[in-house]
Amino acid sequence: MNKQLALILVVAAISLSCNRGTDSSTTTGKPTVALVLKTLNHPFFVDMRRGAQEAADRLGVTLQVQAAEREIDVEKQMKIVENMIQTGIQALCITPSGSREIVSALVKAKNAKVPIVVVDTRVDAKAAADAGVRTETFVGSDNYEGGKLAGEYLVKVSGGKGRVGILEGIPGHETGDSRLRGFRDAVKASPGIAIVASQPANWERDQGFNVFQNMLQAHPDIDSVFACSDLMALGAIEAIAAAGRTGKLRVIGFDALDDAKKAIAAGTMEASVAQFPSEMGRVAVESAVKVIRGETVPAEVKVKLELVTKDNVK
Repeated sequence: MNKQLALILVVAAISLSCNRGTDSSTTTGKPTVALVLKTLNHPFFVDMRRGAQEAADRLGVTLQVQAAEREIDVEKQMKIVENMIQTGIQALCITPSGSREIVSALVKAKNAKVPIVVVDTRVDAKAAADAGVRTETFVGSDNYEGGKLAGEYLVKVSGGKGRVGILEGIPGHETGDSRLRGFRDAVKASPGIAIVASQPANWERDQGFNVFQNMLQAHPDIDSVFACSDLMALGAIEAIAAAGRTGKLRVIGFDALDDAKKAIAAGTMEASVAQFPSEMGRVAVESAVKVIRGETVPAEVKVKLELVTKDNVK
């Protein structure tokens, strides 16, 4: 073999080795778990990532975290899932931006034999079944019960009387739909409580401000607000301030973010339903690692809920 041919063969071998190295577990010696979130621009998902990373570090796995810029960008989330599958991940943890839409991306995970752990927002059961997608477990709180908790509290503090405006999440999105349904079921037995307006604000603070400002102008007799997330609730509080009505409306949110807790302590917000996203992230990664190791996991792991008010905010 001449020197030129030997050199060509060496270069080819190196190239083949580099191209083959898409499975990160072969280069790090650790299994890789992907965590695909709705966004990283929301404190809720920042906390979820923190809990997931703590579990990954403790269990000796590599955690890859990616998300779209906005929660409503389902197509971007689908592309992220597809790209991560190509890198050779051993498990996928995901908070779906679209309960039905995400199924087509999960089909690719199924075909690649990548186990799926769903976090916070459920995948549409019928769409998954029709596509033959099986998820290992769901980790999250009961959003319907959280909505009920908010509604029952409003009935209690209002004496069963009120005119309510609701800020919904993304229409058709399981998380917001369940919270909305729980709230409505909790207040429907109180004839003195009327829901005078209910509109989407797509989980965003700016939209919460704009939508509620318009709602308040159309229905100036609104005295209570239920927002399906704290960011929308905080936007509503800004709209209330702009209308010169700070402290005159009851605002109930969902997530108990730090800014919401500050608003509760200051008296500009009545209450918020606390979830524990860090716990969700931790349990999701722990579940994924168990599946990788061939261990069984429960079909569902519920994370607790808690109502935060001025009495317990500190």
